[in-house]
Amino acid sequence: MNRGEPQKRKRRSVSPMTRRILAINVLALGILVAGILYLDEYRQNLIAAELESLTVQADLVAAALGENAIVVETPDRISPPTQTLRPGAVRQMVRRLAEATGTRARLFATDGVLLADSRMLMGPGGTVQIEELPPPESQGGFLNKALGIYDRLASRIRGRPMPAPYREKARQSAQDYVEALRALSGETAGAVRSSGPGLILSVSVPVQRYKQVLGALMLSRDSHLIDDALYEVRLDILKVFLVALAITVLLSIYLAGTIARPIHRLAAAADRVRHGHHRQHSIPDFAGRNDEIGDLAVALSDMTEALWQRMDAIEGFAADVAHEIKNPLTSLRSAVETAARIKDPEQQRKLMSIIQEDVQRLDRLISDISDASRLDAELSRAEEEPVDLARMLATLADLHDVTGGGEAPKLHVSGDQECIVTGMEGRLVQVFRNLIGNAVTFSPPGGTIAIHVARYGGFTEITFDDEGPGIPTGKENAIFERFYSERPEGEKFGTHSGLGLSISRQIIEAHDGTLTAENRAGGDGRILGARFTVRLPIG
Repeated sequence: MNRGEPQKRKRRSVSPMTRRILAINVLALGILVAGILYLDEYRQNLIAAELESLTVQADLVAAALGENAIVVETPDRISPPTQTLRPGAVRQMVRRLAEATGTRARLFATDGVLLADSRMLMGPGGTVQIEELPPPESQGGFLNKALGIYDRLASRIRGRPMPAPYREKARQSAQDYVEALRALSGETAGAVRSSGPGLILSVSVPVQRYKQVLGALMLSRDSHLIDDALYEVRLDILKVFLVALAITVLLSIYLAGTIARPIHRLAAAADRVRHGHHRQHSIPDFAGRNDEIGDLAVALSDMTEALWQRMDAIEGFAADVAHEIKNPLTSLRSAVETAARIKDPEQQRKLMSIIQEDVQRLDRLISDISDASRLDAELSRAEEEPVDLARMLATLADLHDVTGGGEAPKLHVSGDQECIVTGMEGRLVQVFRNLIGNAVTFSPPGGTIAIHVARYGGFTEITFDDEGPGIPTGKENAIFERFYSERPEGEKFGTHSGLGLSISRQIIEAHDGTLTAENRAGGDGRILGARFTVRLPIG
């Protein structure tokens, strides 16, 4: 694609800004819900409550066994009586009591041998083991699996260790379970182990009679009640999440639309203005929004209007330049053509003098035009610095008095001795030299030009008063137009280009100041001269 060719914007079905807003809002909501779904503290509280409940049940069962399943034997009158558990009685009591609590109960003797297991039935044909079947697959099977994977990942991220796996040997003993060994030593202990997707919770308590440990009772239960409770809570959270997600998506689309569509319209309008050849294209009006997009629309509209004004100014400036250059060129061409036909040396010298003046006028005009044309760019790039105006004006006055000659008007500077402004020193010097030169041009020989510096609030005001004929009535503002020429009588035509005051006002306005002109009048209404006033902000 060539540099001059306009780039075509791609049509998108979904705005990238809409996608970003959706992604950010949904991601934030997803992170929040993921943190809530973890429910680790809630799960630990449920496990602790379940272990506490198992402990209470185990104490009750152990107390019943200690009271009703004990055999007291007295070998002789000298030896103390011994207490032992009756195997037949404890098996029947353990099975019945375990059915009432909904747990699995196992009783270990003091030597670690398994005496009773609620899942073992003793009959004439031998021992029968009861196996609980897992519940049928529910509708939340996939969700349960997904939540299980999420729990494992979250535990790894947080560094929480996973419970030890539950393993059951064919011939069980107390040595297989840490909590059972602690119960045989007289302590109450619990344990949590993993078994497939769930957990196995177990509590062991000592079976005692008169402080004598006769065995260890271990009650265990799976975590399906805890898992069901967690699943219900998570299901409710996910339902709320889906509702919040739908609302978030709709609000995100609405928010993106209120941002993306106006910006797209503004971009399209800017493209039309850029590539159009007339002023019919305008920026959409969003000023009523009272937000940043409204401010952007107003700024683009003002920028477009300023662009057209600048283009008008360039066109007018080009026309004025062409007109001003054509006059000396026409005079120069006529003088050259006439000089070629005239043989009189005196007439030829006069024509050569005219040619020389026209060339000088062209040179001066082109220099001023060049200065005026690049003034905007220089003002935008120049760096501002503190400038002492009183000191600058005193220096210009001294320079004028030294180089002006005996009949030149005298400059008199008065007022505040310290007036500091922030600006471009070289350009301010150019302004004051133009105003001094203009005052000198219109002042009578030996006259006085009064320059007064004063401070008013946040501004510094500099006035230039001359003793000339003043400004023609109604022309106080027109004299600042480009190529305006209102010169004193007797001045050679073409000495000035008519750009000095225009450039001076442009420089002062670039400093956020003003440059105005007016006539000074006496008490009888007689014009005493002209006054040019420069106001610059202090800072």
